[in-house]
Amino acid sequence: MEKKKTNTKFIIILVALVVLGGTYGTYKYMHSLAHEETDDAQIEKNMNPIIPRVSGYVDKVYIKDNDFVKKGDTLFTIDKRDYQLKIEEANAAMVGAEGSFEVSKADIGSALASISVSDANVQSAGGNIESAKIRLDRITNDYNRYNNLYKSHSITKQQYEQALAAKLEAESQVRVLQQQQRATAFQKSVIVAKSKVSDKQTEVAAANIKRAKAILDAAKLNLTYTAITAAIDGQVSKIDIQPGQLVQPGQSLFYIINNKEAWVIANFKETQLNKMVIGQKVTVKVDAYPGYDFQGAITSFSPATGSRFSLLPPDNATGNFVKTIQRLPVKISLNTSNDPEKIKLLRPGMNVDVDVHLK
Repeated sequence: MEKKKTNTKFIIILVALVVLGGTYGTYKYMHSLAHEETDDAQIEKNMNPIIPRVSGYVDKVYIKDNDFVKKGDTLFTIDKRDYQLKIEEANAAMVGAEGSFEVSKADIGSALASISVSDANVQSAGGNIESAKIRLDRITNDYNRYNNLYKSHSITKQQYEQALAAKLEAESQVRVLQQQQRATAFQKSVIVAKSKVSDKQTEVAAANIKRAKAILDAAKLNLTYTAITAAIDGQVSKIDIQPGQLVQPGQSLFYIINNKEAWVIANFKETQLNKMVIGQKVTVKVDAYPGYDFQGAITSFSPATGSRFSLLPPDNATGNFVKTIQRLPVKISLNTSNDPEKIKLLRPGMNVDVDVHLK
């Protein structure tokens, strides 16, 4: 009975496969000791939302979908007629407040002048009273002398009555002057009270001027907000606004993508983080551009796993628990040595493969 011939080609192929498989396995094992990889990673860029600060109807749109814009370019405008009317209204209020202030100042000036006149009148009345008292003293002395002479029948009754009448007239004059002095003092107190009221009115008028000025400044500022401009250089997203559309403050309308800066968010398994530290070099392969490797470095680690930031984070204390390996977002910055034109080609959300060099 003849022995079957050994298939030499089969043995050679088998040995070659074993050698290649062993070599590849060894390479992958050695590679895994110095690298951590994941394909759960995407490109990220700053996406600046366009949000109007004032409400109104869109007047004109100056851009189209996917246009490139420069910082300061006008994107669209809001009908500004309502805001121009508010400026005119605020100007009118400002003029009225300034008029009230001037009137209050004039009232204070008039009151101060009246107080000065009253002070002069009080001083004049005081001087007249002193003169009248001196005259009264002299006439009283004359009367006393005439009274004694009349009692001794040295003068006539007519002379006595003349002296008495002069004394009574002098006393009456003193009383009248004293009453006039009190009236002048009371008038002064009334004027002082009015001046205090006018002073308060002036303070209120000054406050009204400040308030009117603030309203006017706010109206002018709101008018500038009717022109919505680009805050950065970049590329706009799809434009979902049309002339005549009503927009509201805080309403996100579309985005401007900053094409100058890009980074990668890679979601590594928690079991891969043992040897990863900030600053380690990273090679990034973008699916859209397989022939080009981007270089970067680990910038930071997320403070929590991605599931903790979800709308409904898992609660392992309820129901049946099944252990699931969690993923932690890691931020990878792309080096400035990368071609800027290549950076501009990257789009947020693009898939990438990340290779972290542990050593």
